[in-house]
Amino acid sequence: RQLRGAIEECKRLILELPEHSERQKDAVVRLIHLRLKLQELQDPSEDEPNLRVVLEHRFYKEKSKSVKQTCDKCSTIIWGLIQTWYTCTGGHGGTGTPGAAPPAPPSSRPPSPGCYYRCHSKCLPLVTKACVRSKVSHQAEYELNICPESGLDSQDYRCAECRAPISLRGVPGEARQCDYTGLYYCSSCHWNDLAVIPARAIHNWDFEPRKV
Repeated sequence: RQLRGAIEECKRLILELPEHSERQKDAVVRLIHLRLKLQELQDPSEDEPNLRVVLEHRFYKEKSKSVKQTCDKCSTIIWGLIQTWYTCTGGHGGTGTPGAAPPAPPSSRPPSPGCYYRCHSKCLPLVTKACVRSKVSHQAEYELNICPESGLDSQDYRCAECRAPISLRGVPGEARQCDYTGLYYCSSCHWNDLAVIPARAIHNWDFEPRKV
């Protein structure tokens, strides 16, 4: 409570001091330090585990404090200086819950790379998108049918990944089709990335990248 009071007092002082004066600059620096201290108390990064496993993502805590990234879950900036964040950088396969200890890695199998999904620590429990790299590693064969669509109604007008309501009219959410699987996704799960589709390359000698 005292810390919040000091922050409010510092904000008031900044507004009262002459603009661009040295005293105002000093007050801004003090405000930054107070906010950092408050953030540390609210979200102590030292208590966060180095590895958290969610939907086959193997999230490792990042050490960088200077690089600004965008959270793939909430789409807001990750401020490395004051926020704890994780990246799915892979490792040996396995499932678990956030904060779970990793299973013992088999020595005969090399670690697999991750999908590089980035997000705030606070967003990890909200992740609904499974690790793409892990999903691909489980599927030994390519889909050789061209865009095997079964219709949005077969998905109950919901995203194939997170089950959010979607429609072709964009209300309540835009339906985006993956040209590889034929399934429909919401804009949070389908990012309009482009890739060459194996089935089109084999059947039609078509190497034009499509949305996946």
